[in-house]
Amino acid sequence: MQYNELKSLLDMHGQAHVLRWWNELDEAGREKLAAQIANMDWETVSLSHIGENSGRGKIEPIEGLSLEEIDARRAELSAVGQEAIVKGKVAAVLLAGGQGTRLGSDGPKGAYNIGLTRPLYIFEQLIRNLQDVTNACGAYVPLLIMTSELNDAATRAFFEAHAYFGYPAEEVFFFRQEMAPAMDEHGKLLMSAKDSLALSPNGNGGWYSSLERAGLVEKMAARGVEWFNVFAVDNVLQRIADPVFVGATIASGKASGAKFVRKGYPEERVGVLCLEDGLPTVIEYYELSDEMANLRDETGRLVYSFGVTLNYLFRLDVLKEIVSRRLPVHAAHKKVSCLNESGALVAPERENGYKFETLILDMVRQAGTCLPFEIVREHEFAPIKNKTGKDSVESARELLKLNGVQL
Repeated sequence: MQYNELKSLLDMHGQAHVLRWWNELDEAGREKLAAQIANMDWETVSLSHIGENSGRGKIEPIEGLSLEEIDARRAELSAVGQEAIVKGKVAAVLLAGGQGTRLGSDGPKGAYNIGLTRPLYIFEQLIRNLQDVTNACGAYVPLLIMTSELNDAATRAFFEAHAYFGYPAEEVFFFRQEMAPAMDEHGKLLMSAKDSLALSPNGNGGWYSSLERAGLVEKMAARGVEWFNVFAVDNVLQRIADPVFVGATIASGKASGAKFVRKGYPEERVGVLCLEDGLPTVIEYYELSDEMANLRDETGRLVYSFGVTLNYLFRLDVLKEIVSRRLPVHAAHKKVSCLNESGALVAPERENGYKFETLILDMVRQAGTCLPFEIVREHEFAPIKNKTGKDSVESARELLKLNGVQL
């Protein structure tokens, strides 16, 4: 877009200040800023989203598949899942846009070494988990890795340097997560540099639109993929493209599936899968009343106990329908480093703006139906959020050792 076009577009939205340093920019800087403006989704970036998703409807428990039921049907469900994998109907999507900052690393979180007597990287352990399935099935599952602007080049280089940890390079596809601009509390776009808006990842619900923009939805559909198993980088014990989970979701006839661990106690800080106005929903622990959090069934189990682990299955045709209707946008009040009036970058001491994101939990709701699938916490849930303490490198190492992984 030319300057006059950019100015006209920005004037229309009351954002002409974005061009205040235009005359100071070189050609590359102007092209960078122009591209950001041209790609702006004005419907997403709006203060009108503040508070619009805060209300809750009628909350009820959801029926799920318990460990006992899964064990009783394991052979049957595994056969259905293996058949889908062998026929190329399943792809895995790794959400890996984060940095290892909280672990004391400057690189991609997945490149962090969790080994003790030998190198063992988070990415490597996830590949090993996936290989357990592909070796058993005798067929590869395409692995789609979502990076960010911060770590895309480093992630690609890391996989190449380690020869993809033995996974076929032609079955690994990288794509970058889309970014969304931030606004100040008066609805003005913030700048992180004279040639750049203040951008941040558009939330974990942005994985599908980012995949689509990269041309990978079309590529996977052409290969016959019907299901996407979406999972986060930080759980080093999770089973990926798990044939039993895939088979159970397919056999249920539902549009999505979600792995869950049963809450250990009422106050545990984990999002809970339940029903809201008859639709599957994930609600935060603090949104449950004390009565609901402590409610137990006739067996003594907590009624609202399905703690989500960010390991989901979605049917492709349903995903296309969901995105065509647009996902809800969440406005998060955050500290956003930005340029001040004189063009200097400042880090605010308090929340000064809003970041806009979409969430994968809204995809579960908009899918309409979901199969909650119980997993054994000690065998499939070892999240790495911190370097030490709860949900840390330390706790994950202990769980890996418990499951026979050499560190």
